[in-house]
Amino acid sequence: MSKTTRNTAEGLAATGQDRPELRKALQDIVDSGIIGITLRVHDERGEWVGSAGVSKLGEAAKPPVDGHVRIGSNTKTFTATLVLQLVAEGRIGLDTPVADYLPEFGLDRRITVRMLLQHTSGVFNFTGEYYPDGTVVPGIPATTAGKEWVDNRFATYRPEELVRLALSKPARFEPGADWSYSNTNYVLARLLIERVAGRPVAEEMRRLILEPLGLSGTMAPTTQTEIAEPHAHAYYRYEEAGEVRTVDVTSQNPSWISSGGDMVSTTEDLRTFISALVSGKLLPAHLLAEMCATRPTPAPGMGYGLGVFVQDTGEGGTVITHNGGAAGHAALMYSTPDGGTTMTAAVNYADDADLSAALAFQQATQRLVDEVFVGGSTDADRPSV
Repeated sequence: MSKTTRNTAEGLAATGQDRPELRKALQDIVDSGIIGITLRVHDERGEWVGSAGVSKLGEAAKPPVDGHVRIGSNTKTFTATLVLQLVAEGRIGLDTPVADYLPEFGLDRRITVRMLLQHTSGVFNFTGEYYPDGTVVPGIPATTAGKEWVDNRFATYRPEELVRLALSKPARFEPGADWSYSNTNYVLARLLIERVAGRPVAEEMRRLILEPLGLSGTMAPTTQTEIAEPHAHAYYRYEEAGEVRTVDVTSQNPSWISSGGDMVSTTEDLRTFISALVSGKLLPAHLLAEMCATRPTPAPGMGYGLGVFVQDTGEGGTVITHNGGAAGHAALMYSTPDGGTTMTAAVNYADDADLSAALAFQQATQRLVDEVFVGGSTDADRPSV
């Protein structure tokens, strides 16, 4: 299919067949409060690409269907894949203590590489910990909500700095005793990669993933504040002196999240990546099986492997997935275990201290999963994921 066909606003399939149910889902998502969304679906009917909403507030243009987006925690899947590729090369052991590779941090020797990738280390989350009783233990200043985040969004944080802050706080639980999502795990994984490879993580990512797959629209920017054109705009909303202000935060220094979520990609590159991953083009079969082996998480019907969620569709099927948000940008990445059906999306929205877009984002995600992987929306009581 030509690039011109892919960029049609209506989003026609490769066969020329329209998908009105997908166009309606996108419009419903925009009507729920999301500024803009682009969707890319590959299934037995071919490829379908479409967008809804706007790329920039105050303008009419839709988000570019081939646009770059900050993919947030989808970065974790790339990072986990990179670690497992180094395992395949015999340079990292999944059940080796992380302290053997990174002795300078004084890590608990019970914490293994596997625990980092599966979020079972118990290490404090440097972006802040939220406990079931409502207690919040704040993390780095850059993640403080409101105007302070906007004012600090160009600050540079070294990965070692983020890890040391996390290790200065009490662990959430004993290593291996529970599951809790912590960005610190993946910053440690980044430092592990760099220690073993002897080069920056961005270079190792290019060597093992980006160049072999031809992912020309994907990068690990580290501290680079701009993203390449074309792209939709990201926003942050806060209140000051009784007035609500909305700021364009498309430009920001992603070092505040590091390898917990700093990468930039496109819906096409994400589709290529997740399809290649689940079909065994990046990892040997035994390590792909390790990646997709889950343990229960607090979210019903979901489990976390090594850098991926394995989600029950509720209709007897499963999808391999990771989603992520990064202050006004977000990305979705889904595939059936055989890679036969994939769905990727880029979202731009207005973030805020109350995470008021979170529910709309969750509902949007579930709506699209239902349409693409289940065959239509389920009833409204179905839980969001």
